[in-house]
Amino acid sequence: MSQNNQTQYDDNNIFAKMLKGDIPYHKVYEDDKTLAFMDIMPQAKGHVLVIPKQKAVDLADLEPEYAAAVLMTSKKVMAAQRQVFEREGVIQMQLNGAQAGQTVFHYHVHLVPSSIHELGRHAVTQADNAELAVQAEQLAAAIYA
Repeated sequence: MSQNNQTQYDDNNIFAKMLKGDIPYHKVYEDDKTLAFMDIMPQAKGHVLVIPKQKAVDLADLEPEYAAAVLMTSKKVMAAQRQVFEREGVIQMQLNGAQAGQTVFHYHVHLVPSSIHELGRHAVTQADNAELAVQAEQLAAAIYA
C-alpha cells in the first residue's frame, strides 16, 4: 500500500499487463528497470510513457533505484523526441493520485513533445496504430544510434 494514499497496487492494471506481455504496445526503449512506449491516447504527436518495472502506485511507493532509472530513461527518450520530431520543448508530467489526474495506478511519466499552448487533452482520441508503430521505431532508432 502506498505511504501517502489508500490505493493498493492492482496487478491487473494496463501497465502491469503490458509488463507481463499480456497486451501489445509500441516499445520505444526497455532496460532491466524501465519500459518506454507510445501513449495510445496521446496529447501530442510523439507522446511517450516511461514506467518502472516495479509495482508502485505513485512516487511515494517508488524505490530510489527505480526512480533514478525512470529519470535516466526519460532523458534518453527526450533526446530522441527532440531529434525525431524536431522539437525543443518536451513537457514532462507525472501525476500522483486520482485527484491529480492519475488514471492508471502504476507510476509513470508522460513525455510530450509539445508546447503548453498546443497540448491536447489526454485520453480523448486514440492514435492511429500504424503511425504509433512508425514513431516508436523512429524513437528507438534514435536512442540506440
